[in-house]
Amino acid sequence: MASPIVGVKHGYFEEFDVPAMLRLIDKAGVESPLEVNEALFFLSKIELKVSDKPGMSRLRKELFVATSLISAEPADYFRLPPERTVILGAQIEF
Repeated sequence: MASPIVGVKHGYFEEFDVPAMLRLIDKAGVESPLEVNEALFFLSKIELKVSDKPGMSRLRKELFVATSLISAEPADYFRLPPERTVILGAQIEF
């Protein structure tokens, strides 16, 4: 049996609340009930490292890294519970 696929349409200025969206799906009566309060959430995070590799100038690379550091944390943005959120990461040198 194939797993059900669920799509969520979301506007640019709307706030994401993934657990609340999952509760709405559960209320809709899907075949497999969701245990939203026990669900684990997985996120990936990439850490950028400036190197002397050719391409962009070092100043541009440093500015790019600086702007990436001021972005919102994904777990906060999606309103994921910190005690059930796993963040896997990688480092990329450019």
